[in-house]
Amino acid sequence: MSFTDPIGDMLTRVRNGHKARKSSVVTPASNLRMNVLEVLKQEGYIRAYQKREVRKGISEIVIELKYHENEPVISRIERVSKPGRRVYRGINDLMPVANGLGISVLSTPKGVLSDGQARELNVGGEVLCNVF
Repeated sequence: MSFTDPIGDMLTRVRNGHKARKSSVVTPASNLRMNVLEVLKQEGYIRAYQKREVRKGISEIVIELKYHENEPVISRIERVSKPGRRVYRGINDLMPVANGLGISVLSTPKGVLSDGQARELNVGGEVLCNVF
């Protein structure tokens, strides 16, 4: 199956999984998705993720969602840069998400990073999503 926006699809699966109180959701595997999930895991927004092979050459990622006191840890997750409108930000243009309580996930020349990591490395890039 072909997706126009694979990152947007993954974020929607996470959002819908939280609304349905699921413990995990499944999404098709790709390196970019795994890199975004690694940032979300490092920042504490998801419990874990695991790649599994469905059949030869076809893999999927199982994302374990995280809850705190029966409430989803992610209260808002939104796609910023879309296939029809790419959004790039320099290091000076990165604004804090929810007054610093959330993060932006960026695709930079140094890999997929959170906005805090991008500031430390002094790099800008494409803003993939905002998480709060």
